[in-house]
Amino acid sequence: MKKILFGILCALSGALIFSSCQKLEVPITSELTPESYPQTAAQLTSASGPVYINLRSDYATTYFFLQSCSTDESVLPIFASDWIDGNKYLELHRHTWTKDNAWVAAGWSYLTNIIGTANQTISIINQSAPTGPAKSTNLAELKTMRAMAYFMMMDLYGNVPLDTLYGATQLKTNSPRAQVFTYVESELKAAIPYLKSTTGVATYGLPTKYLAYSILAKMYLNAAVYTGTARYDDCIAACDQMISSGLYAIEPMSTYLQMFYPTNGPSQKEFIFAIPFDAATTSGNMFLARYDLNRNLGIRYLYSGSTPGSFTNPVMNQSSGSGLANNKPSGPRMTTTEFYANFNDANDIRNKQWLTGPQYWQDGSPIMVSTTNLGYDQFYTGGSPAATYVYQLNLTPLSSSRLGANSYDLGKDEIAWNTGYRNIKFLADYTNPTNRNQNNDMPLFRYSDIILMKAEAIFRGGTPTLGATALGLVNSVRSNRTTSAPLTALTLDVLYNERSKEFAWETWHRNDMIRFGKFENAYGLSKTNTDTYRRIFPIPSTAMATNNTLVQNTGY
Repeated sequence: MKKILFGILCALSGALIFSSCQKLEVPITSELTPESYPQTAAQLTSASGPVYINLRSDYATTYFFLQSCSTDESVLPIFASDWIDGNKYLELHRHTWTKDNAWVAAGWSYLTNIIGTANQTISIINQSAPTGPAKSTNLAELKTMRAMAYFMMMDLYGNVPLDTLYGATQLKTNSPRAQVFTYVESELKAAIPYLKSTTGVATYGLPTKYLAYSILAKMYLNAAVYTGTARYDDCIAACDQMISSGLYAIEPMSTYLQMFYPTNGPSQKEFIFAIPFDAATTSGNMFLARYDLNRNLGIRYLYSGSTPGSFTNPVMNQSSGSGLANNKPSGPRMTTTEFYANFNDANDIRNKQWLTGPQYWQDGSPIMVSTTNLGYDQFYTGGSPAATYVYQLNLTPLSSSRLGANSYDLGKDEIAWNTGYRNIKFLADYTNPTNRNQNNDMPLFRYSDIILMKAEAIFRGGTPTLGATALGLVNSVRSNRTTSAPLTALTLDVLYNERSKEFAWETWHRNDMIRFGKFENAYGLSKTNTDTYRRIFPIPSTAMATNNTLVQNTGY
């Protein structure tokens, strides 16, 4: 299908991948040495593989949780004794995390591993590869990937150590966020002349000029947050690089949802940079459906080999045999009422990324679930608590817990498990009958983001270019998403609403909430904390223990 990179990316993973979680200069003993490897263009490509493998490794898990579950976009509650996990989900939702939160530590490790692997690979290629265009392009690609990892670290942790020299022994302390911004900007600008400007199969999953410009556009749009100085004209200029290229287009309504299906890939006209995932590998933890799909919907969406067998519309938890397989997803993650309120246009195709209300089989028949009276409602007090109870599956919006207004625990009955609207943008992988892994590639940058970033930059005071207006740009996206009338006026809240609808579940909502001043809002299951210092995460205690020159972020 679209698994373009996996052969080259996996070739040398054992030789290059190493853990440099908090100390990027840890010496590594590897079979890959300047004396033996790489020399040819093919070897250069292969040697770069572990950087992309590391990017893929925790993007859909650790990185997703940090960027999404710390906002009103998604929440993973407790279900009695299930999903407590040291309160790492509760802390993300309620903004009570500390330097010891497991997700905070995992995110730091994930990104420093990418940077450390890039440092090692760049060092070896610099020393061993013959000078020429192939080497220049390969180094530019690696430096772009490293710069993107530093951008992600800067966005999450603010003040991080700039350590780009493999083999150095001196520990590096934090660099101020503004300095990291300048470093990333300069690295990307230096790489652009050597990056490829082609799209399609040959460059899918690899950094091109347009990935570099996309990162710059995102940085410039958020520059007032990152550095204290707005740079909206620079954002517009970076966006114009993609717009003027003529290489990208907004997907129409008819194919919007398919952009995220397990069959997606290089043919997606909006994808500027995407991470390719392959269900057959174990180095990429892409199983969003495990968390997001209600546990009674495994058969309906053919999750992880689930099938009705010869049954037509089986009763869940009752029908068996005849080839039926019900491999249940875990199903604990949902959205909040506050986030779902953004989906307020009944004619918008983006509504279809949600599972809400009564659920049905493909032919329109209701999905029925069998349990007991007590299994359905743990507070049941009538007679025959163990008697069979069959009901139609109905997903209800998240409100306060039945266990108490301030409880993060929804309980452990069918009512609890069926609470919350579920996102299925990255549809369960019906092509993979073997395990829960998914083939859905995940876009980091899409063309619609470029259009909406330019619109926002103009609206916030940037100089319009190419005859565009902020309103016209937003309507150019909306015309491909809804049959409702075009907007006639624009506000920051309208822009925020549009971005929430367009990029749900794509790891950008925390970035948006902070920029629009909504990160401190109350929402969900008693999220009331308004501490502004939480716009960046703490330096994890594991990193501080490894590198005693690090200084903790303010407030932690």
